[in-house]
Amino acid sequence: MSPAQLRAEWRRLHRGQTLPAGLTASQLVRSIAWRMQEKALGGLAPARMRELDRLARQLDTKGELELAGVRQLKPGSRLVRHWHGKVYSVTVLEQGFEFDERHYTSLTQIARQITGAAWSGPRFFGLKQQGQRPV
Repeated sequence: MSPAQLRAEWRRLHRGQTLPAGLTASQLVRSIAWRMQEKALGGLAPARMRELDRLARQLDTKGELELAGVRQLKPGSRLVRHWHGKVYSVTVLEQGFEFDERHYTSLTQIARQITGAAWSGPRFFGLKQQGQRPV
């Protein structure tokens, strides 16, 4: 496609958005391919979108990104917590968590199941200190 055709295709796929200035033809092709894949297969998970929005706001306000300390839970990881003399183990899945041979969508549900109280799941499992954002 010519550069003009690529710009037209980008505008078609990104209705209502302004075409960023200075994109090369190669960048336009990748952006178009990403958008087509996103429409066909679904976009980023809501948590990923929130994290990207947070990073964009941080870049706007501070002019730099603080990435140190950002932890990602990888599928297959195990979270272990000792609570009232008993050891609890949670397995991280692609979508959610497994605890006690059941699937849960959030750690907070599991923390409530274990404690019987309204706990923050990431805080209960030591992934967040008070005042920090969860992973």
